[in-house]
Amino acid sequence: MPNRNFATSSALLAALCALVLSGPADAASPSVLSRQIHERLIVLDTHLDTPALLARPGWDIMEEHSFDGDRSQVDFPRMVDGGLDGGFWALFTPQGPRKPESYAAARERALQIAQRIHDMVEKSARQFEFATTAADAERIARARKRIVYQSIENAYPLGLDAKELKTFYDLGVRMVGLVHFTNNDFGDSATDPKGPEWHGLSPLGKDLVREANRLGVILDGSHASDDVLTQLIELSKTPVILSHSGSRVIHNHPRNIDDELMKKLAAAGGLIQINSLSDYMIDVPANPERDEALKALRTRFGATMTEGQATEFAAARREVDARYPIPTATFDDFMRHLLHALYVVGPDHVGIGADWDGGGGVTGMWEVSALPQVTTRLLAAGYTEADLKKIWGGNVLRLLQAAQDYAQKR
Repeated sequence: MPNRNFATSSALLAALCALVLSGPADAASPSVLSRQIHERLIVLDTHLDTPALLARPGWDIMEEHSFDGDRSQVDFPRMVDGGLDGGFWALFTPQGPRKPESYAAARERALQIAQRIHDMVEKSARQFEFATTAADAERIARARKRIVYQSIENAYPLGLDAKELKTFYDLGVRMVGLVHFTNNDFGDSATDPKGPEWHGLSPLGKDLVREANRLGVILDGSHASDDVLTQLIELSKTPVILSHSGSRVIHNHPRNIDDELMKKLAAAGGLIQINSLSDYMIDVPANPERDEALKALRTRFGATMTEGQATEFAAARREVDARYPIPTATFDDFMRHLLHALYVVGPDHVGIGADWDGGGGVTGMWEVSALPQVTTRLLAAGYTEADLKKIWGGNVLRLLQAAQDYAQKR
């Protein structure tokens, strides 16, 4: 059984990781038993960037694609293969200028993404269904449909009015992340090269905390600075999530959090969901020539590609990868982050948000069809089916229920 004594030495943790990660050669291949367990669980990922693919002309989520073919990672057939019941589909807007016309454009972009998600669900109503409450997940999974919660990544589309969150709440949004790569009007990013602007949340960010609590929306601290996360934990009336983050002890990156802050998050009932983006998993050295080649590739193909162009892009990207190779995180690296978080705060406070279709994916787990091997590894590490029920979906549903309960009793 996994060790639940958080004070156990780091040496014991290292031994546990080594044992699990260097197990039998077939340890990563889902056994019949682990697959049966996996299928019994409600498996949710808390950060799906797949809505970006819905903008591709000719791309159909009901058709099976491949990462090698068009660099996509999620579609209905692969969700079935991987036992992914659904998750939080992100309305992502990159940070832009902080001026009125830019806020309006960001809002319009976010509304368009929401509309594409709604169109997907309407077109494939036999396979997908919207969820807005914690109770919806079990009902939808029982009907053998895929679960579609919605989230906002970067509150930029809200402009300078926290109450604009209600517009997106009415469209089904139940999680909101405040920032992305750079600081904004709501707070500081973990990765802004200019450093902190607000030293945590801005006054507008604090307004957003209150509005999210009022509506029953989970607050997401991924991409935010440590100061922002600390203040979210202190100010929010309901537990806070990191929808796609990692362990700073395993890899020292500002997007990850250290053990002390992880324990503080858990003590307040919160949750860290482990991502699978290489830069946050392992040390990836700078490669300016590669960066220039990728920039030229993006300029050549543009932001919106047809399905045929996406195939061409994938082939061109493979050529760049071969010409300018860099280290890529592996499934073992992903498991180190996951096992460490479980060691530090236990299965009540850990889950998975792999950042599919947003840069996530590691060698050995490039697509959602590979998810059952996570269950296999966790079972091999001594975690029980009851633990896995929490890790794969129960924990985030607990947070959503807490947010709803608080909103309803106000």
